[in-house]
Amino acid sequence: MKARTAMPPRRIERRRSTRSLRDRRRAERRGRLAELWCRWHLRLRGWRILVRDWRCPVGEIDIVARRGGIVAVIEVKARRDLASAAAALPPRQRRRIARAAEAFLKTRPELAGLALRFDVMLVETLRPPRHLPGAWRSDE
Repeated sequence: MKARTAMPPRRIERRRSTRSLRDRRRAERRGRLAELWCRWHLRLRGWRILVRDWRCPVGEIDIVARRGGIVAVIEVKARRDLASAAAALPPRQRRRIARAAEAFLKTRPELAGLALRFDVMLVETLRPPRHLPGAWRSDE
């Protein structure tokens, strides 16, 4: 008699990875739409969008906008409710965004004399974006 070896259920693993890939794509799409909505919200309030989805080796920035003497680095968080959106920005991510902002300002020396501010825009399902100016400082 041959000894039976247990084979791992490959079909189930594939379904799980497909499901997680589908969820990830849906979340990315929701995030892109939230960023688009936030850019329009900012434009209607007098902000000029300088850059969107700026990436460098130390991090990424969702939106960089300018109004008057302020350059705002804006992180967009889209969740089902505002409480979970507000909680979705841990200190490690804030530090990474601050490093990316420093790298961005090195590429744009004409912005160096302006005040830098870190904002968060929270997007809740079926509600307008909520803009939180000065949500944190880079030295935190």
